[in-house]
Amino acid sequence: MSEVAHANALRGAEFKQLMGRPKTWVIIGICSVLLGVAGSLISPVVGVGLFVITFLVGIAITFFVADHRAAQAFYEAYAESRGLTKWTTKSLGGTTPLLRKGDKQRVDVLFEGELAPGIEGQLSLWNFIVESRDSKGNETEVNYPFTIVLVSLPETIQHLRDIRVQRQSGFKALEKFEDTFRRSHERVTLESEAMRDKYEIFRGKDESEVWVRRLFSPSFIVWLTETPPEKFGFELENGWLCAYVPKHRESAEGLDEMIQLGTTVAARLREEVSETSPAPESGQTA
Repeated sequence: MSEVAHANALRGAEFKQLMGRPKTWVIIGICSVLLGVAGSLISPVVGVGLFVITFLVGIAITFFVADHRAAQAFYEAYAESRGLTKWTTKSLGGTTPLLRKGDKQRVDVLFEGELAPGIEGQLSLWNFIVESRDSKGNETEVNYPFTIVLVSLPETIQHLRDIRVQRQSGFKALEKFEDTFRRSHERVTLESEAMRDKYEIFRGKDESEVWVRRLFSPSFIVWLTETPPEKFGFELENGWLCAYVPKHRESAEGLDEMIQLGTTVAARLREEVSETSPAPESGQTA
C-alpha cells in the first residue's frame, strides 16, 4: 500500500463509507421527518423547508465527520511510517515566546520521537487563541495556527539563552525607532543583505554578540536565505528551540519539510556548541 500523502486522500473513502451505512440514513431521515412534521404545524411550506434543510445539514455533518476521521487516519499513518508517537492531549507548555502567546493555546496533534538521527523532539499542529468581547459582552475567539518543531537543547544554555529569528516586518525605516523601546533585546545586524531582507534577529541584552555571530556562519546564512519558506522563524530560550511556520502543514511532504527545517537549526546550534565549548580536562571524559 502506497503512503498516504494527505488527509484529503482519505476523505472521499471515509465519506462514502459513512454514507453507505444504513444507520447514517436512519438518523438523517428521522431528524428530517421530525423537524418537517413540526414545521408543517405552522404551514406545509415551512414543513417542507425544514425537512430539506435538515436533510442537507445531516449530509454536511456526515461530511465533517468523514473529514475528521480522514485527518486522524492520516496522522496515525504518518506517525507509524516515521517511527513517531502520536498524541492529541499533550501540551507544549510556555517554553518560548511564541508558545506563551494568546489567551490560551491548543494542540491539535503532536508527534514525538526521533525527528532526525540523534535529535529527539516534537512536531505539532499548534494554535494560540485570542479572546475578546464586544460592547454587548459577546465573546469571540480568533485562532492563529502554527506548525511547530520543539527540541530540547540544554547544552546551549551556557552559550546562548535567548535569541529570536523572525520574518522581516518590512518596515526597515522604523527599525532604529522601534529598537529604542526594546528593553530586554538588541537587534543583531549581519553583513548579509539577503539575510536582512528576510529576517530580523534579536538577542537578549546579556547574550554574547560574538557567539551569536559565530552561530550565523556563511553556510548557515545561505541555508536560511535559500531553503526555508517565506514565513519560517525560530527562537531559542533557556535550552528550548522552537522552529515554526504559520498555518498547519497537513500533508506528509509539508510535515517532513518542517522536521527538516527544525532539525537543521538544532544541528547547527549543537555544532557551534561543540566548537566553542571548552575541551574536557586531562583525565576527564567528554
